[in-house]
Amino acid sequence: MPSVEFPDPYVLRQLAGDSCSHLKIIEDSVGVKCFLKGNTIELTGEDYDVELAGHALKDLYNLVKGGYPLYPDDVWYAVRMLAKDRNISLEEVFKDSIYISSTKKVIVPKSLQQKRYIDAMRAKDILFGIGPAGTGKTYLALAMGVTYLLKKKVERIILTRPAVEAGEKLGFLPGDLLEKVNPYLRPLYDALYDMLEHDHVLRLISRDQIEVAPLAFMRGRTLNEAAIICDEAQNTTSEQMKMFLTRMGFNSKTVVTGDVTQVDLPSGVRSGLIEASQILTGIDEIGFTYFSEDDVVRHKVVAKIIKAYERCSPNGRH
Repeated sequence: MPSVEFPDPYVLRQLAGDSCSHLKIIEDSVGVKCFLKGNTIELTGEDYDVELAGHALKDLYNLVKGGYPLYPDDVWYAVRMLAKDRNISLEEVFKDSIYISSTKKVIVPKSLQQKRYIDAMRAKDILFGIGPAGTGKTYLALAMGVTYLLKKKVERIILTRPAVEAGEKLGFLPGDLLEKVNPYLRPLYDALYDMLEHDHVLRLISRDQIEVAPLAFMRGRTLNEAAIICDEAQNTTSEQMKMFLTRMGFNSKTVVTGDVTQVDLPSGVRSGLIEASQILTGIDEIGFTYFSEDDVVRHKVVAKIIKAYERCSPNGRH
């Protein structure tokens, strides 16, 4: 029976998890059986699966030994990455932390593509993150923006989304324009509150260091010293996308995110995101990162849902 020996019993306990919960995740993900005996984990199963499980255990052990706080989701993401590419360095991916605050969790990439996305945000002035829901496109962009703000690399964060009517009519909603579109902006607030204390977010908003606004409010502005994020950009028109991209001023970073299979624009109206991905390639300062269902970091069933819809029609829509 193949086995893997781990010299440090304290690190091994963290690797195995409470009641061997981490080992159970490996068993379910890979299709092997793990038996913890002293300082050894014995593995049974098909040779290929046993080799993958052993590889994952060794890499995760080294992560924990280096001080990484291992969570159950990390185990699942690690196995998924190694199943695709055994040469991936889990340490390189998981230890690229995006520091948020001492009172909140540290956000790290959960896939190789997320790691590439983060690296591209650092390297490019404008970055497009394109792919399905749940791949961390907007969340990681916002995390990077908050990091830049806290480290004083930028003076403010601008978060914007197009307020496109997806089956609902804005005109029937009460209130002025901002009140009508606030529901569209709610996911951006939710992400902020997940990263920072509620009172801290409110202080930053009151000081205009964080601004959450519909895309229409960007017209005519020049945004200097800012981290600028446009979410749901598949629902921008060609004119709106050009308007948004040309708002960028000096010492700013811009990230544009969207899912080109979920366009809610009226029939015959071309998506500004799709057009931009076709005409802006080849500009050194602009980058593109593409995600797939394999990069989904929500509940495991989300990736299965995305695949099911993609089988339904060529572009993933009914």
